Amino acid sequence: MKILFNKFISGRAEHSNVSDVLDGENIDQVAELEEEFASYVGAKYALATSHGTSALHLAMLALDLKRGDKVVCSVNAHPNVPEVVRHFDAEPVFIDINAQNYNINLDLLENYLEDNQSKKLKAVIVTHIAGSCVDLERLYSIAKIYDVRIVEDACDALGATNNGKKIGSTGADITCFNFSSHLKKNICNGGILVTDNIDIIERAKLLHNHAIVRDEDSLEYIYDVVDIGNDYSMSQLNAAYIRAQLTQQDKNIKRQKEIAAMYTSALDGVEHVSVPNMSNEEHPFSLYIVKIDKNRDSFAVELKNSGIQTGLHYIPLHLLSYYKSKYSFRVNDFPVALRSYQQILSLPIYPSMENKEVKFVIDTIKKIAKTRV
Repeated sequence: MKILFNKFISGRAEHSNVSDVLDGENIDQVAELEEEFASYVGAKYALATSHGTSALHLAMLALDLKRGDKVVCSVNAHPNVPEVVRHFDAEPVFIDINAQNYNINLDLLENYLEDNQSKKLKAVIVTHIAGSCVDLERLYSIAKIYDVRIVEDACDALGATNNGKKIGSTGADITCFNFSSHLKKNICNGGILVTDNIDIIERAKLLHNHAIVRDEDSLEYIYDVVDIGNDYSMSQLNAAYIRAQLTQQDKNIKRQKEIAAMYTSALDGVEHVSVPNMSNEEHPFSLYIVKIDKNRDSFAVELKNSGIQTGLHYIPLHLLSYYKSKYSFRVNDFPVALRSYQQILSLPIYPSMENKEVKFVIDTIKKIAKTRV
């Protein structure tokens, strides 16, 4: 049996929407997606982009990030988070993580903001690992005290909730989503940013297509450029496919939770394997992250040899060559992230995963664990 780390879904609705595009139906799939997505998460405005990374990059443009500005983020994030900051010749500032959920440590974040108050400090990008959130009420309170913008990287938090409200409507200045996130590649690419701030969405829309403006009363080919933007546009085909998937997201999360419960029930107490806490009923389990206390990589190799793909979320940013060299980081500068990185492993979890496949993963893990001393 071969168990992929992730498997895309393609049903009748996806085929129908894509066919509408190919058949030349007069439907603006991108505009429809933006309207439906804003309604789904409960945000006022949504703007579709070509990818999740472009949503983050456009968010930085919308916040008018400039050379020398600083943006704080977790050291445990995908490289696209600090990358979009560096593209502006601005500086990412890394913060260590909470050992329980692998998200940014709010105590350390608050300490940093208290000790480094500056007009150059523009924003905090908060990544919701596996869709599990930090204490958002506290986060937003911190942001008000220190006058920084909050951008939420919700690449794993589509449909996730916090205190009953979907991520994207809980109070961030901008929330960015990715429909083909790290190691969970889809057959389409796409991202979307949402906000309740009219100034942010108007600037984002302006810069979304090269800052081109047109006079509605003039010929279509007459235009002007009023700023420096880029092309962040999503294709009609991608939007059509994503629209169909969006209607299934709540159902998909329910299935992910079922699989997570199966994993936890069977693996809790297995020697050398630690399972995540299931007490948070709002955790969407878009990722299921375990800890392997001995030789994580060799454990993953044995799983791979048995036909089971796994993931890692993430390699701490300070260990990557560019950031290590650029900012002279030492290996032990972020001890919690380092310790977690040496043990964490993401198991396959996706809505179409069958119970027999889950059982195969469980049985294989138990078999491998028994060989550890």
